Amino acid sequence: MVAFSQTDFTEDLKKITVPTLVMHGDDDQVVPYADSGPLSAELLQNGTLKTYPGFPHGMPTTQAETINADLLEWLQSS
Repeated sequence: MVAFSQTDFTEDLKKITVPTLVMHGDDDQVVPYADSGPLSAELLQNGTLKTYPGFPHGMPTTQAETINADLLEWLQSS
C-alpha cells in the first residue's frame, strides 16, 4: 500500500494514447476520488471519466451489475 500511495504515475498516464475509461466511486476511502479520478482522466490523452456517487473502492465487486453494464456500453461505443 505504501508503494502504491507514494508512486507518481503522472508521466505514465501522459504516455497512454488509446481511449481509456476511468471509473471511480466518489466514496472511495482507499484512493480518494478528488486526488485520483479526475486527475487521471485529465492526464490521459484520450480519457473519459465516469464518476459513481456513493460507490466505494471495491465497486467492481459491490456494484458489479452497474460497473459491468457501463464498461460494456463504453467498449461498444469506442
